[in-house]
Amino acid sequence: MIAEPNAATTEERELVLTRLFDAPPEKVYRAWTDPEIMKRWFVPRPWTMASAELDVRPGGSSRIVMRDPDGKDYPNAGVYLEVVENEKLVFTDAYTEGWQPSQKPFFTGIITFEAVEGGKTRYTARARHWTLEDKKAHEEMGFHEGWGQCADQLAELLKMI
Repeated sequence: MIAEPNAATTEERELVLTRLFDAPPEKVYRAWTDPEIMKRWFVPRPWTMASAELDVRPGGSSRIVMRDPDGKDYPNAGVYLEVVENEKLVFTDAYTEGWQPSQKPFFTGIITFEAVEGGKTRYTARARHWTLEDKKAHEEMGFHEGWGQCADQLAELLKMI
């Protein structure tokens, strides 16, 4: 395969957030795969999750509806590409249920849960974008701040579940 001139590498189109959670991978994975738990941390406050429908298996669909403080809903549909229990989730918005192409693919998420000594988890969230423009737009939407705040909320929740 010949690379296109000026084509951005995967790393150039990727945003990454890493945290060390004081919880085992099983607990962190569960927070990503149980819709009721996910509703409690997945969007940065004061936003909320109006609903979450997750069919966590390769080819399974996800439909998450985020709600802003003014009550406006933002639906997000996608599919799971890879699921390795307690280790890895890969999902994309390039497709919706039944492998239907989406209107505008934006990114693929790769979430890993690495066991660390002492019952901790090294959590890495990668957002791989189709274009440099999509990556820039995600950064400008507040990827680092928003996903960072959600990771903080998840850390708080992990102490309680």
